[in-house]
Amino acid sequence: MYVSMKEMLQKANEEKYAVLAINCFNLETAKAVIEAAEEMHSPIIVDLLQDHLKEHLDHRYLTQPIIRMANNAKVEVAINLDHGQDVAFVKQCLHEGFSSVMMDASMYPLEENIRITRTIVELAQVYNASVEAEVGDMGAVAGDHFTNDEMYTDPDDAIRFIQETGVDCLALSYGSSHGNYPEGYVPEFRFDIVKKIKAATNLPLVLHGGSGAGKENILKSIELGINKINVGSDFMKGQLEDVREQLANNLDVDYPTLIHHTMAAGKEVVKQYIELSGSKNKSL
Repeated sequence: MYVSMKEMLQKANEEKYAVLAINCFNLETAKAVIEAAEEMHSPIIVDLLQDHLKEHLDHRYLTQPIIRMANNAKVEVAINLDHGQDVAFVKQCLHEGFSSVMMDASMYPLEENIRITRTIVELAQVYNASVEAEVGDMGAVAGDHFTNDEMYTDPDDAIRFIQETGVDCLALSYGSSHGNYPEGYVPEFRFDIVKKIKAATNLPLVLHGGSGAGKENILKSIELGINKINVGSDFMKGQLEDVREQLANNLDVDYPTLIHHTMAAGKEVVKQYIELSGSKNKSL
């Protein structure tokens, strides 16, 4: 069932759970994610990062096969462009058949972010697609550029942004960072940011950098109104660890077997996060 994020996130909002968005970059990772969702009877979002599509495999070769997978799936599947920062590229992805796009103009001043996002919201309506955006500026673990206080979302800016753009969901910066955290590190979340924006708008809100954010942080986020959780690093980390284990046990393993085994490892990570997000058995 190929759908946009709009309906699945509205349902999650009403029933107070979150839908997972898993970063994929090829057919194998997308297949693993969709199969995990089917086994858990959960809606799922296949996130395709703009940088991956530009550097790894062009969206023109990747999108249509994943759409076919989604149409044949037993659960609702959305394909979302993650962190689309190039306006022309975002438009191409809508034309190519993405059911959802993230227009990430968060690096611009608020007025410009609103202007750019509103044009994409208007265009997406033509394609019956949903739009995610971001207010705030999340950091990344790489280079120790963790999210700091200056990067947090200003709730008043976010409320205005939602009212003036008509986005279907909004990503917030309230403590998480992109990437793999150091061993034992758990970020501190500013839950007051989520609470204020949710109370004023009741819009589905998004947590980016869900990997390693910590069980309690995730559960509290969902309780306060987060309805979409992005997970990429833990999904890929699970597969990478499986590669290491396979090669440690058998350096002569054939490549198809290696890849197939990593898909199974990735599925287990996705299923664990589905359980945590509360979306198990939430498919229509």
